[in-house]
Amino acid sequence: MDLDLGWIADVRVNLSATERRVATLPGRRTVKKDAQAAWLLKAVTCIDLTTLNSDDTPERVKRLCAKAITPVRPDILDALGMGGRRITTGAICVYHRYVATAVEALGTSGIPVAAVSTGFPAGLSPHHLKVKEIEASVADGAQEIDIVITREHVLTGNWQALYEEMRDYRAACGEAHVKAILGTGDLKTLRNVARASLVCMMAGADFIKTSTGKEGVNATLAVTLTMLRAIRAYEERTGFKVGYKPAGGISLAKDILNYQFLMKEELGREWLEPDLFRIGASSLLADIERQLEHHVSGAYSAFNRHPIG
Repeated sequence: MDLDLGWIADVRVNLSATERRVATLPGRRTVKKDAQAAWLLKAVTCIDLTTLNSDDTPERVKRLCAKAITPVRPDILDALGMGGRRITTGAICVYHRYVATAVEALGTSGIPVAAVSTGFPAGLSPHHLKVKEIEASVADGAQEIDIVITREHVLTGNWQALYEEMRDYRAACGEAHVKAILGTGDLKTLRNVARASLVCMMAGADFIKTSTGKEGVNATLAVTLTMLRAIRAYEERTGFKVGYKPAGGISLAKDILNYQFLMKEELGREWLEPDLFRIGASSLLADIERQLEHHVSGAYSAFNRHPIG
């Protein structure tokens, strides 16, 4: 849609109310036993299993892909009565360099490859090079592109520049889904987070995502609530559903449950599925598998028994 500067100018976020809302969530919502196991299995299907390290290698990416295909040990699934179900992660997320490696390793599994592009994580490369990087990742087989916005546009209130940047990224992605990484830890205020969310959705983002995982502060429940309210407002006004992806610092099963509860309360059951909800994580999967094994065996195993790659 066209950029609506009037809508952007009208955005307000009540900080104290937001903080109260998320502070009370863990005390109001909880699930135990079989219900908890079910929620955690659903979370597995929404994970973008990620490796974005300077020491990544093709072999590490291949191991990660193998884990994405079989994220929970078959004996655990059998004990849960889910042995006949096909459970995989939502996607594999890698640097452009390893897109072709991941595509080959995933084969016919149907798991998409997501590439971080546009000068990840800072997003300060020349614009034409960022567009070329998107095109190269799509050419190598990436079905999803996680782009990084220029935070300067948000901090200086240059919404037109942010809109045009995002619009160019959307065009370069073609048929691939595009997730807009806001870098919320750098945006200073929740109002900036809400405004940047709306601008990116107006310019065609399929998902809005909190963080690169490299900022000092990454995904939080307060930021999540702000972004979910923006998604809801956008759907109410336009009829279009936009997905959400928290990323960075989500490593424990108990933490992801709170994100799932908030998603369901704010946007509804539909937003608990991988086409509208993704989780950028790596070690989270190991903790979920560990919790599931505890559920079926009654004993906690060592963390190193649940490798992710």
